[in-house]
Amino acid sequence: MREIYKLLLLVTVLVIAYFIPVGNLHFQNAIIESLGMLQEYARRHVLFCLVPAFFIAGAIANFVRQNAVLKYFGAKAKKILSYSVASISGTILAVCSCTVLPLFASIYKRGAGIGPATAFLYSGPAINVLAIILTARVLGFEIGIARVMGAISFSIIIGLLMHFIFYKSEQARDKNSELIMPEQKKEARPLWKTGIYFAVMVGILVFVNWGKGESIRFWQIIYQLKWWISGFLLIALFFMLTRWFNREELKKWTNSTWGFTKQILPLLFAGVLVAGFLLGRPGHTSLIPARWIENIVGGNSIRANFFASVAGALMYFATLTEVPILQGLIGAGMGKGPALALLLAGPALSLPNMLVIRSVMGNKKTLTYIGLVVVMATFTGMLYGWLS
Repeated sequence: MREIYKLLLLVTVLVIAYFIPVGNLHFQNAIIESLGMLQEYARRHVLFCLVPAFFIAGAIANFVRQNAVLKYFGAKAKKILSYSVASISGTILAVCSCTVLPLFASIYKRGAGIGPATAFLYSGPAINVLAIILTARVLGFEIGIARVMGAISFSIIIGLLMHFIFYKSEQARDKNSELIMPEQKKEARPLWKTGIYFAVMVGILVFVNWGKGESIRFWQIIYQLKWWISGFLLIALFFMLTRWFNREELKKWTNSTWGFTKQILPLLFAGVLVAGFLLGRPGHTSLIPARWIENIVGGNSIRANFFASVAGALMYFATLTEVPILQGLIGAGMGKGPALALLLAGPALSLPNMLVIRSVMGNKKTLTYIGLVVVMATFTGMLYGWLS
């Protein structure tokens, strides 16, 4: 049977290679856009976004006790506490839909329940304080408030629905985790040291990616000082690593970080290439012309809101870039409802993001999560459009 699959794969590659329209200018432009998007992604997001996130994920895998994860995010955890923490995480982590993935993968593999884990997965990129402020300033106070209310409620509702939909499988997973949980050793260092260590790494991730906040003075001051703050935090991290950790612990940390990198980065790159080939970079035309999207998302019909949700879910938005893109689409005739639908589905999902989520929690749970985001964004957009 496996040989048949190999034969079919070879035949498919041969057919594609035979009929590929190499001389077509539109196709050539799509290839350029896919490579351009990959280059832009590598330059802007890998070093300062993903690398710190991978190291934080590796640290969670080694220095956060599994029973602590189960206490706050496991199946037996208090729902009010676990969903409250997960739903407001985006106010601390100003990350995109891809940077949140290593963090999601690490807490899920440490035993976090599917509900709190997916609430965190959604809220991480969706509830970005600066992005919400920028949305209110550029697109209007009304849509800014609608975005923050929608994002917080989405994370909780989606998490709870995922919990109830996969309740039986999560119960079995929770029992298995209890059976294989190793005996907890005595902490190698006080809890306050571990807390400061994680706070410094999260601080590096936040400040090194701090964006310019237009005329918001506080954000401008932080933006001007971000490299000084990040440098100070790096020096503090180096001090902690040399004084608080032994060589064996550092080796395990780097091995876990490399494991997450191997699992996630290739899928992200593949997804970025496909997204660039189909949709292109903001302001550039690729295989699917931008005017098609602009023509379809006018008004407040269910089709317009659904299409905006799906398009937003497939596109990759770097942190804050969704606002100027949406500003251009609204100027081209996009309705208020579809605009909110795209804001609620876009930053939290992307094609690269979907590929990695699938590798972490499987096809069924991934498709359910994507479906919940798209459906909820669609109907919330319709409601907002009707009320506006």
